[in-house]
Parts: sequence; C-alpha cells; structure tokens
Amino acid sequence: MHSMQLKGKTISVPIRLVRTKRIRSHADYKRRIRPVIAGYSIGTKDASGTLGLIVARGNQKYMLSNNHVLTNPTNTGTRAETLQPGGADGGQPGRDRVGWMQRFVQLKSNQNNFIDAALSIPVRNSILSPRYATVGVVPGHVTSYRVGERFKKVGRTTGLVHGTVDSINTDVEVDYGRAGTFRFKNQTIVTGTSPVSNPGDSGSVWLRRADNFAAAVNYAGSGDGKTSVSFPIDWAMKAFQVKVARPKASGMVKAAARDSKRSYIRPLTAKELAAIRIIQGKK
Repeated sequence: MHSMQLKGKTISVPIRLVRTKRIRSHADYKRRIRPVIAGYSIGTKDASGTLGLIVARGNQKYMLSNNHVLTNPTNTGTRAETLQPGGADGGQPGRDRVGWMQRFVQLKSNQNNFIDAALSIPVRNSILSPRYATVGVVPGHVTSYRVGERFKKVGRTTGLVHGTVDSINTDVEVDYGRAGTFRFKNQTIVTGTSPVSNPGDSGSVWLRRADNFAAAVNYAGSGDGKTSVSFPIDWAMKAFQVKVARPKASGMVKAAARDSKRSYIRPLTAKELAAIRIIQGKK
C-alpha cells in the first residue's frame, strides 16, 4: 500500500508489483522507412537482408550490405534494383526502389575469401539519412578490436541485440545454397545468449557498445542464431575506399588501444587486399 494526501486527508492506494521476463520494444525493422537509415530491411525483389551502414566517398553516399543481399542472383554482376523494404517484406520494384547495386566483392570458389560485401548507390543522396536505428549517428569505424569486446547491432530480423567477440582469425565454410559453398579466412565469431544472427540479419553491422563505432559486418550464423559470423568492417572500408557517412562530415577512423595480453584482429596484408576482386554492376 502507498499513502498519499488528497484534500487534506490521508488515503491508501494499493500497488501491485509484477515480475516478468525481459521486456523488449516491438520496433518493426521490416517496414518501409523514408529517409532510409541503417538497421532496416533492404534487398532485391526476391529477398531481404539488412542495410548495415550508410557510407560515403566524397559527397556520394552508398548503402553497405552483403553481396548476397544486394546482388540478384547472388554473386552476379547484374545491376540489381535495391528495394527498401526488401522483396521478402513486401518491397516492390519501382515503388520501393531506393537505389541500384553498384559494386560487390566477388566470392571465389576453392579460394580464401575475406569479405561478403556490396555497395548500392541511391537514386538520390537525400533518400538516405546517415543514421543507425535506435543509436543515431555512428561516429566512425575501428581498425581493430579484441576477443571479449562487447558489441551491439540492429538487424532486420532480430532487432537490437548484444553479443561478445568469442574468437577472431577463424576460418569457416559458409553454404550459400545455389551459389555454392565458400571458404572464408580470419573471420570474427560473435556470440549471444539469445539469437543475434537469424535469416534476414545478413548485412547488419556490429557496433562497439562502449562508443558506437562500427566494428564488424555480419553475414552468416548458426542454426540457433546465437552465433554470428562476421568480418572486420575496416576490410570493406579499405576495399571500397569509403568511410562512415555522417550528417555533415565523414566518420572518423579509430585504431584500438592495444593490450599485449589480449588477441586483436589483424589488418589485411597488401597481397590479401589486392586479391579482393570488386565487380562493377552492369545493366
């Protein structure tokens, strides 16, 4: 009971406390949103993934996601129409067009791959707002991070989730269905106590919880969704020669303050970077 004064009289008001499991907001990241921001559904007429980040080169803005989110079919150079929301969420060609796939990193069979990434160029810069759902403006990206680092991200399917870097420099094989199985080298594994990478979360970008700097790009996950396979976003930034877009300037590039007792990701060598083949979209 809680006592309070009302017109000079003391009255008692009953109070009931109810314990529940964790309560989450029901933000719908599959819906249409204008201007477009990171964290929402994006894709082609046949499928949906996540717009990971809005990046820029000079004054031109781009949408960063995965090869298998922005190309159609996966890993082909056709200049696919980019829809927001993606086709799996009701996006329609023409009506929901926000851009065109411009460049992607080709996935190679029987060779080491490092990133699954693509850029879409918007129909006009003003259709994009350089912000990240629930977070706001992303200040930039980091060139490195360590095992044990705490991350967060927003994905089209799982929404806002939190995870921890479990391992780095990890080699994995990822099944892309009809496109085949591809081998990836030196990847980052992020784990969560609940699902962090379900179908439709491909392309979502992990941010450091401490400062909201972009750190890694999710592109695959385990069957239960509690494991995210990602690559350092710095590798994509270097391959495409872009930076995080901000409302009035390009994002900062921040190097990690290294601790000799911890394991950190390493940069790509000049040879590895040169081996990343970027394909231009064709009409």
